[in-house]
Order: sequence, then structure tokens, then C-alpha cells
Amino acid sequence: MNAYPRILAVTLLALGLGLASTAPALAQSSTDITPDITIRQEQDRTIREYRVNGQLYAIEIRPSQGPGYFLVDHDGDGNFVRQEGDRVAVPHWVLIRW
Repeated sequence: MNAYPRILAVTLLALGLGLASTAPALAQSSTDITPDITIRQEQDRTIREYRVNGQLYAIEIRPSQGPGYFLVDHDGDGNFVRQEGDRVAVPHWVLIRW
């Protein structure tokens, strides 16, 4: 007769299962991301390519003479901008918002 408790229980169970299925995705989005680094040696410079999930986001160029620099894609659109310095942050692009 009284279906309210049963509907409430099913709704809470479905909500709990939905949250449990998103837990691995939330765990992967932590700030502890380690990039994949590919190192190439060319004539007079060393090039390091930094990737996260296969997407290139930074290129470090270290000439044999002179200071090194980075080419960084800040927003994931493929446009690289020169950045001076010795460190670059791993990007945290927003792909989907709920």
C-alpha cells in the first residue's frame, strides 16, 4: 500500500551506485598527475616532450649553449607559447562539467 519507502530506498540505492561508479574518475583527477616525458637529442639541443593522457602540453628545449625554455599549451588548443624558466605546471583542463 505505502510505496513511498520502497521508492525512496530504490532512489538512494541508485544514487549510491552512481556515485560509486564515478569514484575512480574522481581519484584520477587528483593534483598528483605524473606526465609522460619523451627525450630526444638533436644536433645542438635536447628536447623533452611532456604529455598527459597522450596529449602534448609542453616542450622543453635545452640548447647546448644558452638558457633553456618551454613551449607551453596553456588551454589545450594546440597553440604553444614560449615560457622562460626551469619548471612548468601540469595542466588541468576541464573536459566536462556536471
